[in-house]
Amino acid sequence: MIPLDYRISQRPDFIGDRSQFGHWEGDLLIARRELGDTNVTSLVERKSRYTVMIKNRSRHSRPIIDKIIDAFSPLPAFARQSFTFDRGTEFRGFRALEDGIGARSWFCDPNSPWQKGAVENTNKRIRRFMPGDTDLSNVAQQQLVDLAHHLNSLPRKCLGYKTPAEVFMAHLRECG
Repeated sequence: MIPLDYRISQRPDFIGDRSQFGHWEGDLLIARRELGDTNVTSLVERKSRYTVMIKNRSRHSRPIIDKIIDAFSPLPAFARQSFTFDRGTEFRGFRALEDGIGARSWFCDPNSPWQKGAVENTNKRIRRFMPGDTDLSNVAQQQLVDLAHHLNSLPRKCLGYKTPAEVFMAHLRECG
């Protein structure tokens, strides 16, 4: 069960309105059940739409959270302030995320994927390249890095036709 003070209704408005950099949404991309347990954590920074993708061998929470910690530890603290997840069991180890990199976790209401719309939109973009019948065990982490790089290099109307990579790097320079 998610503690009351971790629910999205308690999340500050500046996260929801994208006025502050360093707040992420996360989700799990899974393949058809018969293709096994391998999955991909997709993470999107809300303001820049910058995408990070991480391959996982299972849906167990601690290994997934540990990989998020490993991926985000090199970033300065202002670039990894919070993560908004759904209530999947894979994110139950959220306290380790707080202990590991100091990032606060927030959780959507049950059956409310629109509350993390940036990552849901990005997942649709990812599915153009990796449909649901993709055997994720055959996808290398480097392929995910390459796909994220491609997505981060596409200009977006919502970013004034800048790319997520440009906006992300500008915020790192500005705040760093």
